Amino acid sequence: MKIVIAGAGEVGTHLAKMLSRQDHSIMLIDSDHEKLEQLESQLDILAEEASCTSIGALEDAGVRDCDLFIAVNHQEDLNINSSILAKHLGAKYTITRVNNSEYLEDANREYMRTVGIDSMIYPERLAAEEIVSALKLAGTRQQHEFSDGRLQLLAIKIWENAPVLNLTLAKTAQAYGTDNFRVVAIKRGDQTVIPRGNDYFRYGDLAFFVTKPMYIPEIYSICGKSRFEIKNIIIVGGSRIGFKAASLLEQHYNVKLIEKDKERCFELADKLKSTLVINGDGRDLALLREEGIRNTEAFVCLTGSSETNILTCLLAKKLGVKKTVAEVENLDYTDLAENLGIGTLINTKLIAAANIYRYTINVNVKHLKFVTFSEAEVFEVTVEEGAKITQGTLAELDFPDNANVGGIIRNGEAVIAKGDVRIQAGDDVVIFALPSAVKKVLRMFRK
Repeated sequence: MKIVIAGAGEVGTHLAKMLSRQDHSIMLIDSDHEKLEQLESQLDILAEEASCTSIGALEDAGVRDCDLFIAVNHQEDLNINSSILAKHLGAKYTITRVNNSEYLEDANREYMRTVGIDSMIYPERLAAEEIVSALKLAGTRQQHEFSDGRLQLLAIKIWENAPVLNLTLAKTAQAYGTDNFRVVAIKRGDQTVIPRGNDYFRYGDLAFFVTKPMYIPEIYSICGKSRFEIKNIIIVGGSRIGFKAASLLEQHYNVKLIEKDKERCFELADKLKSTLVINGDGRDLALLREEGIRNTEAFVCLTGSSETNILTCLLAKKLGVKKTVAEVENLDYTDLAENLGIGTLINTKLIAAANIYRYTINVNVKHLKFVTFSEAEVFEVTVEEGAKITQGTLAELDFPDNANVGGIIRNGEAVIAKGDVRIQAGDDVVIFALPSAVKKVLRMFRK
């Protein structure tokens, strides 16, 4: 696939790194000479130093015959204008990053299609929705739903009191059955592995389970965790993510939002319905105590600093908060934050990249997520008629070692994957895969 990316910021750079591994032809446009020079030396891509709204530059970049044009600059107007021009010049499909949720309303979305923008992503809104999802199941580090929640992926820490501690996966299956859940991956230290029957659960492991909603309490129990109810939430940071998260959460919880900028506080107070907006520094211990941090079950830190978010969540944990969520945009801090027990990590570049990446895959991918704590991907694929994966049971197929089938949705019913399961055309299949296995897995879903 020939892909042109406009914008070498964090999202554009992450996309270029990822897509260049998948044998796509990548052209990256940006005005930052040093950044482009560095990326060209590191990645198998071409780069052009130019404005993405220059018709000549777009033509030189090969937009006229590109399959996909992706505009992911920080400036919304650059993205919109460059996508309109790219479509006019001949780009087959355009994806545009926007910073205003009004564009996503049905009438406006339809208008944008008429001027040449085929799809839009609003990373801050997607991040806010992920925060809401994380707070639904407070004992998990990460949680994703597939097929309207019929199957769920849970990332849960193995504690010292876990009944499965030091058990192999085979013995765990004997004790708890194979129809309730499947362990698709284990992260131990800095390494994520796809486990087999003779692998053990160890203290501190982050285990990834695919399960049905009814069995979630059982998974909590075998991991040594207990569920708790969230009623009160404190959000630090009134960014676009903070505002959107508060507007979604205030419908079901008591929410307080702390923001340093006084003018921004007035804006937020006018827009939010029941959230209590507080002008102050969320790192101030006295302020947190005054606002009832000890009676707060969930703490969400969304300032512009990854370091601040990590440290402030650690402070909240020390004060007794059970569930913390931190926005960590610096991927180098991810392992550190996970090892410190921060809880759920939000990274807008990964969220945005996952939503764009699925347009580059030549199979019917319904959902795709990048797993924050590793380079792994989890995706839901609809099986085509005649696909290779339908030609035998999972045990009989030469399925890649660094991937696992977690579960299947067939005729609206969820099925946990086992060796004797035979996948059929029309099934929706949930797969967990490390980067080395993604291409091999996707080939199995083609004829």
